[in-house]
Amino acid sequence: MAKKVRKVKPKKLIKLKIKSGDEVVVIAGKDKGKRGQITKVLPEINKVLVEGVNMVTKSVRPNPQKNIQGGLVKQESVIHISNIAILNAETDKADRVGYKALKDGSKVRIFRSNGEQIDTK
Repeated sequence: MAKKVRKVKPKKLIKLKIKSGDEVVVIAGKDKGKRGQITKVLPEINKVLVEGVNMVTKSVRPNPQKNIQGGLVKQESVIHISNIAILNAETDKADRVGYKALKDGSKVRIFRSNGEQIDTK
């Protein structure tokens, strides 16, 4: 069950350097140090949904027509992009993202610490 997120116009749109499918680590907040994969990116509110991070308990009403049993359900909630960093698998640490133009004219994402290209899944 995906959580419905209120659409609020942000004060400033930030260019997101992370994408869905990236492996990230939480660098701030109650889940600091946890790792997970990005499942959804919400650029209009500068937040992302990370697998297994920021778990909340939601109360669900029963609906016999849809065969839904009521009760408490654990689900992921969104987390602000400033609280996560991409995970560099080579160094096994959080890293920053940069861009590099290749000779053929295409632009690729790189890790800032070692300049290696980020593998997009």
